[in-house]
Amino acid sequence: MALFDLWKNSPDQLRDKQIHQLIAFSGAGKLRDGSPCSDELRAFLSMVPSSALAAYADQCLSDTFTDSGLALQDVVNEIGSRLGAEVIPGRYRGKAKEIGFDGLWIFPNGQSIVVEVKTTDAYRIDLNVVAGYQRELVDAGRIEDDASSILLVVGRQDTGDLEAQIRGSRFAWDIRIISVDALNRLVATKEEVEDPVIIDRIHSILIPREFTRLDEIANILFSAAEDIKQEASPAEDAEQEIDAEQSKEPKFKPVAFHEACAARLEKYLGESLIKRSRASYHSVDKSIRVNCAVSKEHDPEKNPNYWYAFHPHQRDYLSEGVNSFVVFGCGSSKRVLVIPFNDFIKWLDGTWTTEKEDRYYWHVVIDRNGDKYSLRRRKGLDCIDLTMYLLPAEV
Repeated sequence: MALFDLWKNSPDQLRDKQIHQLIAFSGAGKLRDGSPCSDELRAFLSMVPSSALAAYADQCLSDTFTDSGLALQDVVNEIGSRLGAEVIPGRYRGKAKEIGFDGLWIFPNGQSIVVEVKTTDAYRIDLNVVAGYQRELVDAGRIEDDASSILLVVGRQDTGDLEAQIRGSRFAWDIRIISVDALNRLVATKEEVEDPVIIDRIHSILIPREFTRLDEIANILFSAAEDIKQEASPAEDAEQEIDAEQSKEPKFKPVAFHEACAARLEKYLGESLIKRSRASYHSVDKSIRVNCAVSKEHDPEKNPNYWYAFHPHQRDYLSEGVNSFVVFGCGSSKRVLVIPFNDFIKWLDGTWTTEKEDRYYWHVVIDRNGDKYSLRRRKGLDCIDLTMYLLPAEV
């Protein structure tokens, strides 16, 4: 059974396997350009959580095994995909009349990055060769000259010699360096924020600016995102909006059980879900898109209810999916509502909204009466019964 199918059907059999073992299970067990082994490994990597990618990268760097550098190339390219790029894998080994880049990452803003992966900087890199890949891609019409750059992804933290080599070359403003560890931290940051502006900034941090090494910037971004996560949820604003028609609720306190809700949804759908941001997920082929919001339970003794914020960028993301869902975790992952987006979008106009200078969003308030769930709406509008969307307890 292929790794892809084994992960879908029996993921526990693979969770503790080292990447060299996974390669041995794939095809003929040897990474070669265009081989079934390579195809299976890449398909498998596209399904696992980003934390697993970080572990596999570390294994490639800390344990020397046959083709560890080639495996790292595939892991790094999948990390690029998790950052939001369209990734075109390169060749493992050079071939006449073929452009020898390790990866080509194309971001939504049109910026292209030619990626070169190195396990070590113990030897000098021929920058002319790497720059030649970029030039060949430009000449072939695959990327734009003024919207492309080069990124060296290295395994070691100490890259002083390589930095000096770049600064002293004519490519100083075209090439940047980032460690595998910092790249993984960028992915972790992206998956913990929801604001698309921050995600765009994560993309732009990889583009040549005035820095040669990007780790320090990545650390700053990581700290900033941590601060943002500690801010009170926008759902607090609902107090003022809803108070005009309803009694005032206590201040919202952020909770986080998105992963547990997503795990139940995976089982229900029979599909692996890849985390895109704090609240959004998608299937491997992106045909299934999910926005998962969670809330603590308010007023549990008298009137159990749950508050959420739904943003225009979340609406836009879901509208692009073939099969999209809005998921609400109600107090815990044991109570999860899975609502088809096409149903949910019809009800938004009846909810409260907040409009500020820098943001606009809808307030979703769900009431629970025993085992019954309903969407609360503005005065004069009937509630919407949501009970039919509750995940069965056995899922």
